[in-house]
Amino acid sequence: MKFDDARKLHQKKHRELLGHFLVEGEHLVLELQKAARHNPALLGSTLFVTPAHADWAGPLDKQVISDRQMTRLSETRNPQGLVAVVPLLPAPAPTEGERAVYLHEVQDPGNLGSVLRTLAWFGGFRCLLGPGSVDPGNGKVVRASMGAIFHVPVETGVAPQALVTRYQRIACLDLQGEALSSRAFRSQQCFVFGNEARGVPQEVVSRLGARPFSISGCGAIESLNLAAVAGMCLYELNR
Repeated sequence: MKFDDARKLHQKKHRELLGHFLVEGEHLVLELQKAARHNPALLGSTLFVTPAHADWAGPLDKQVISDRQMTRLSETRNPQGLVAVVPLLPAPAPTEGERAVYLHEVQDPGNLGSVLRTLAWFGGFRCLLGPGSVDPGNGKVVRASMGAIFHVPVETGVAPQALVTRYQRIACLDLQGEALSSRAFRSQQCFVFGNEARGVPQEVVSRLGARPFSISGCGAIESLNLAAVAGMCLYELNR
């Protein structure tokens, strides 16, 4: 991909149009190269480097650009000198026994990145994003995921009603739900989490027939951070 086209990938509309997103920094590029060993389609990525990184080793097509150009391409205040242009690939088909986390209108890129990181840690999950959710190709999401974006199947634009045809047992969180430690929680196939401020609308919960579960607390505050809640649930499922 040409440099001028790569710069356009800062915007979601161009990521969708050109079918690529940006990955920046040494750690993420190394994760990309590691993932490419198992997913050859990622070898279609292009790596832009500054002269200081001209000897960077790896299987990706490499283009050397000036420090000034890197500043224009980078989305961070202090560019590390490596930015990869990565193709947007469709999520692979679900595997037997795989479960799903569904995020309904999640807006915070840091939250999505953290959830992906946790999913990658435990494995055996895919991430389904409802309409109106933050774009997983957003630079802040990619950086917060710490490379998990390459290891977790992600589907976008998944309507809530589609879950009913895909999963027989769907769970959500509710203050009046069953304990997270119950055996029933571990038998669920899809786990629904809502928007940071509004949660999951009750009409969506009803339409899905989602079974409610609860994380016990002292009640000093009314809610928990989305990424923290997802982490607790995933830990409980793997405990």
